[in-house]
Amino acid sequence: MIRAEAQLIEAATRGEAGAVDSLLSVCQPDLKRFARRTCSTTEDAEDAVQIALWQLYRKIGALRTAATFATWMFRIVERECYRLFRLRSKAEDLDELGPQDMPAAVAVPTDLRLDLVRAMERLTPPYREVLLLRDVHELTAPEVAAQLGLSLEAVKSRLHRARAQVREHLMASGYWMKDGALEPRKLEPNKDD
Repeated sequence: MIRAEAQLIEAATRGEAGAVDSLLSVCQPDLKRFARRTCSTTEDAEDAVQIALWQLYRKIGALRTAATFATWMFRIVERECYRLFRLRSKAEDLDELGPQDMPAAVAVPTDLRLDLVRAMERLTPPYREVLLLRDVHELTAPEVAAQLGLSLEAVKSRLHRARAQVREHLMASGYWMKDGALEPRKLEPNKDD
């Protein structure tokens, strides 16, 4: 249970000076206790609390009632703990594989790679930045939002538009037909096969 008073939560949702800072200080110990019980490692618990506090700071104005505050905060911590656990599990699974167990890399034709790079270069900087962080560097949407100082909705919108523009460019280049099937004339077999 978070020990924040309803008046403090309501003041923070209204944007009163100092209320959000006070709320961050009041709820941090309770969130840390919950995270230590929920997350698999101490580092994950610390990260989950930081994400929750960041979300609190950015989105407290969207909270409709003070009664849902504790549930909202605990859900953020819980989801973040689970996300971090999944990431750690995937990394450990890959660490256990030997070179003989690694799947063979799919050969991507050079002309497809070049067209993909050209399509990404044509994107305006705001779209290209979000696409690179999300799809190349594999950050989560909230991580991209935090890094760029954008709302989660703005990140999702820019990512959707960026992917659509890249897709249109690749379709215009003849790589995909409208039904999503690969265009056979562009994917020539490697001479090494």
